[in-house]
Amino acid sequence: MKGLSLCAMKHSYWWVCIYCVAFSCASIAATEEPRVLKIYHDSDYSNHYASALAMKMGLATALAQVNNQVQGYQLQIVEKNHRGNSNRSFLHMRQYLNDPDALAVLGGLHSPPYIKYREYINERGVLLLVPWAAGSPITRYPKAENWVFRLSIDDSKAGYTLVEHAKQSLHCKNMQLLLENTPWGKSNEKTMRAAMGPNSMAGVTWFNWNTQYASARIIIRDIVQSEADCILFVGNAPEGKHFVNAMASLEGVDKLPIISHWGITGGAFFPAVKESLNRGLILHFIQSCFSLRDYQYHTFAKEVVTLAQRLFPEHLEFPERLAAPTGFVHSYDLGKLLLQGLQQVTVSNDMVSNRKQLRAVLERLDNSVVGLIKTYKNPFSVWSSDNQDAHEALGKDDVCMAKYEHDGGVTLLPRRDKVVGNEAVND
Repeated sequence: MKGLSLCAMKHSYWWVCIYCVAFSCASIAATEEPRVLKIYHDSDYSNHYASALAMKMGLATALAQVNNQVQGYQLQIVEKNHRGNSNRSFLHMRQYLNDPDALAVLGGLHSPPYIKYREYINERGVLLLVPWAAGSPITRYPKAENWVFRLSIDDSKAGYTLVEHAKQSLHCKNMQLLLENTPWGKSNEKTMRAAMGPNSMAGVTWFNWNTQYASARIIIRDIVQSEADCILFVGNAPEGKHFVNAMASLEGVDKLPIISHWGITGGAFFPAVKESLNRGLILHFIQSCFSLRDYQYHTFAKEVVTLAQRLFPEHLEFPERLAAPTGFVHSYDLGKLLLQGLQQVTVSNDMVSNRKQLRAVLERLDNSVVGLIKTYKNPFSVWSSDNQDAHEALGKDDVCMAKYEHDGGVTLLPRRDKVVGNEAVND
C-alpha cells in the first residue's frame, strides 16, 4: 500500500507539472498577443465610396510610414459604414466608447452627424478627427475641453472663397445660391450672404437629398430664367450630377457657370457629368491647395504616393486621376499629426486615459509636422470664444479653387496671392 501511494503521488506530481507548464505557456502566449489601437473610420462606404476609400487610403499611408506601430501597439483602421445616416454614425460613436481598444474616430464626408451629436461627442469624450466634413459648427463647441479636431475646409471661410472666385474670376454680379436643405447647407447660406453683401445675391433655392434629374431640371430652368448670372452650389455628388447635367441640357440659353463646394467630388460624380463638361459648361469647385496631379514635382509627395501605390495598387495606378483626392491628402496629413501626438503621450491599456492625453497633446504639438498641403506648426490650440479657429488645422490661405481635366483628374486654378503647394517640400 505504501508503494502504491508513493507511485500514485509521483504520477499526480507529473500531471501537476504538465498542467503548470501548459498553463504557463498559454499565459505567455496570451501576453505576447499584439496590443491594438483602433481608429474607427465613420464614413459613407455605400453612397460616397470614393471619398471613404480616399480617406482610408490617406490615413493608412501615414500609419504605414511607422509600420503601423507605436509604443508596441498595432495601429488598426476599422471601417464603420454609416451610409449617410446620422443615427448610424451615432451608433458608431457608442461602439467606440465601449471598445477598450478604440483610440480615435476618423470622420467622413457628411457634416450633419457631427453637428447633430456635437454635444454628445464632447461630453462623452469621443476623440473625433475630421478630414472632410466642412460644417462650421463642428469644431466650435463652446467649452475649452473640445474633442473635435479638423484638417479640412471650414465653411466659416469656404463661402468667402466661393464668392470671391465668382466675383473676381467669373465676374458674377447676381449669384443664385443652390443649397441642400441640411445643417451643412444652412451654415453655408449664412457665410455666403455675409460674403456677398446686400446687392450681389439673386436668390436662394433649397433642395433635398435624393433630388432626381427631372426635379433638378425644373429648378435649373427657373434659375436660368431669373436674373442670376452664376450659381453657387452646396451639395454632394448624387444630387450635384443631376444639376450639372440639367444645366448642360438646356438649349438656346446661356449656360450659367456653377461654382461648387467640394461635396461633389466625394462620389461617382465625374463619369456622370463628363459629357456635360465636354460641352463647355463651366464647373469650378473648392479644394485645399495641394493636388495629386502635381505630386511628381515634389520630392516628399512623390515618396508618399509611391508608398500609397504599393499599399493600394488597384486604386492608385494613376494617382492624378484619383476620385476625391483631397480625402486622401487631408487624411494623410491628419494621420501625421495624430502620430506626432502619440509620440508625446505614454500609451497604456487604459484607453480612456490615452484619449484624454492625446486630446490635450494635440493642442500643444511640440514639433513641426511636414504634410502634403504644408508644414504644420502648432496647428491646434485651446478653444475659447476669442479663439474660434483653435481646432482648425487649415485656414483661408490653404484653400484654392479647382476644375476637372478631361481624364477626371483635378487641377488647381492659379491664385495670384498664393504659392500653391507645400514650400517645405518643393526642393
